[in-house]
Amino acid sequence: MLTKEIIAARFQALQDDICRQLEAADGGGAFREDAWQHHEGGGGRSRVIEGQTIEKGGVNFSAVTGLLPEVIARNMGIPRANFFATGVSIVLHPHSPMAPIIHMNVRYFETEGQRWWFGGGIDLTPHYVVPEDARFFHQQLQSVCGRFHPDFYPRFKNQADDYFFIKHRNETRGIGGIFFDYQDEANSGLSQEQLFEYVVAVGETFAPTYTELLARAKDRPWGEREKRWQMLRRGRYVEFNLVWDRGTKFGLETGGRTESILMSLPPTAQWAYQFEPEPGSPEADTLGWLQKGVDFLQ
Repeated sequence: MLTKEIIAARFQALQDDICRQLEAADGGGAFREDAWQHHEGGGGRSRVIEGQTIEKGGVNFSAVTGLLPEVIARNMGIPRANFFATGVSIVLHPHSPMAPIIHMNVRYFETEGQRWWFGGGIDLTPHYVVPEDARFFHQQLQSVCGRFHPDFYPRFKNQADDYFFIKHRNETRGIGGIFFDYQDEANSGLSQEQLFEYVVAVGETFAPTYTELLARAKDRPWGEREKRWQMLRRGRYVEFNLVWDRGTKFGLETGGRTESILMSLPPTAQWAYQFEPEPGSPEADTLGWLQKGVDFLQ
């Protein structure tokens, strides 16, 4: 039988494994860790890398308890109660503008004596969209989803398109991926144990997929123009995380550790007034991909 302790321990092991693979791929950087305690109960391990390939990245584990704030309980449509939440959250910002930003989150949530669910997903934010890389990324996600349910990839891909959307810009944050939340036995068709194995499998897909993308981007040339574009795209990333991201809001509203919550932000970013890329440029081509409903598997 699954317990919250079993789930949390598996997530800790996942954090360890991902950090090992990322350090090897970076080629020089190492994660530094600081442990922290939540003011109501539990805590976590925040790990940050500033390496040769990854300019700034975080791989965080948390397992916290507390009383659900009234505003969050209302937004979730559940009675206010004590909660337990655990998961692994990752954001990586590479040095090279030819390599993509990536985000992953896998999590478990339960309220005392009421209900439980899993959530998570992976999405990719290239500074420059490379179609063959986008296809590879979505093929990896389709493969892991297909091992558990034939509807997971198309359903969760659509949910990612809807979720990772910068409404005030009318553009997607990147090329999407998969996103799922509130998954229990009733709305997934899987048992709690099967859902947990799916969530762990998504987490285990992360590092091999991203390290392959880093390897592909390693020898792509870039200069000041590409670096400037990277800074502008990072600005869009910041806008989404601070304005629309539910995880950021949940962490801050439940008194989470601010440094760990905001580790998703890049070390540097820029905003330009009414910037428009040249028609037909690689930058303009990338903007053309940033819309909902694109089939990257074709």
